[in-house]
Amino acid sequence: MENYALLLEHLKAEIRAARTKAALHANAELLLLYWKIGHAILEKENQEGWGRRVVEKLSLDLKSAFPDMQGFSNRNLRYMKKFAAVFDDFSILQGSLAKLSWYHHITLIEKVKKPQLRLFYVDEAAKNGWTRDVMLAQIEGQYHLRVAQGQHNFDKTLDKTQSEAARTLLKDPYLFDFLNITQPFKERELEDALVQHITQFLLELGAGFAYVGRQYKIEVSGREFAIDLLFYHLKLRAYIVVELKTEEFKPEFAGKLNFYLSAVDDLVRHPADAPSIGLIICKTKDSIMAEYALRDLQKPIGIAEFRLKDALPETLQSSLPTIEDIEQQLTQ
Repeated sequence: MENYALLLEHLKAEIRAARTKAALHANAELLLLYWKIGHAILEKENQEGWGRRVVEKLSLDLKSAFPDMQGFSNRNLRYMKKFAAVFDDFSILQGSLAKLSWYHHITLIEKVKKPQLRLFYVDEAAKNGWTRDVMLAQIEGQYHLRVAQGQHNFDKTLDKTQSEAARTLLKDPYLFDFLNITQPFKERELEDALVQHITQFLLELGAGFAYVGRQYKIEVSGREFAIDLLFYHLKLRAYIVVELKTEEFKPEFAGKLNFYLSAVDDLVRHPADAPSIGLIICKTKDSIMAEYALRDLQKPIGIAEFRLKDALPETLQSSLPTIEDIEQQLTQ
């Protein structure tokens, strides 16, 4: 193990330098430190053929040199190697990566194997402010396959900028696996359950949604109508009118929502707001029927399905460690 002493001293210097800056940039500096440690180990392994025992020795020596610091277990040093390997460009640590905790990155390394997909979740987690647990739920719920999905007429009813933004808020299907209700249930029961779990519901809808109310009353020609759920989207600067359906999509659903959107635009929307957007969340939908229903409507509407449970296949579940497993192994 030629030059081991130099490597150990080099790493000690890096650790000490990082600790002096930790008060100001704790997370970013910690990630940078872990990247440097992982990168240094990788370089020595590649250049001099050092093996597994070097990591074990480094773990013991770094723990001895810095007894007040955690994170120098064998397993965590190996995660540092993986971290440096999957993000081999030092400069990208200054962007979205630095906004996520170390445990975010461990989860990403374990759960997401494709580089581009991993970067996608890094950006989404940073942009949406996901906790590690929320990010994990999104990964297991295959968020990348659901986001910007669903049928809509946004490109025909909104300007280009608003249409592109509206598409990103639409998912298909929406996962309501946080609800403790079983089939069969009525629309009002689904609505009740979603409002009772409004925090989880807002997380599933995505960043920017603000809850306005349920069974929101509007009066047209002396008659009162009730919108299932009304939201305001802070980034789009637009009201989002949501209709829940516990049955298969029917064309008349789109016509009714089109009516609600006209009423909200006239009676609720501020002149500075963008056009209101409708969202039908139903049990199932026929794509052709949905396309015909939306084709000639003048109001922007999206249609998506919902799922109460969307578990990972058993074979995949058994191959992925839980957060608890990872935390336990890191402290060893």
